[in-house]
Amino acid sequence: MDASVQSELTRLRESIDNIDAAVVHMLAERFKATQQVGFLKAEHHLPPADPAREARQITRLRQLAKSARLDPAFAEKLLNFIIAEVIRHHETIAGESRGHDA
Repeated sequence: MDASVQSELTRLRESIDNIDAAVVHMLAERFKATQQVGFLKAEHHLPPADPAREARQITRLRQLAKSARLDPAFAEKLLNFIIAEVIRHHETIAGESRGHDA
């Protein structure tokens, strides 16, 4: 492989690696916030899922994706995956909270 091609490939891959690290850190921050939501919901006996909020978030994310020239369907799939994980966490928190109430 030509040295200039190898150099450019390395540069691009380093950029990708940095972006991946940022994505992981942003997801970690998001899950810290949603965990707090889960504790608040459990404390006040609110359901783990909020379909109306989820629908608003999907609509918002699809619009953001479109403006960023990212496939809105991909963005929706990603958000649905994240939402499912958040709901699972909220259900776990609620179950643990009920165990302490008993």
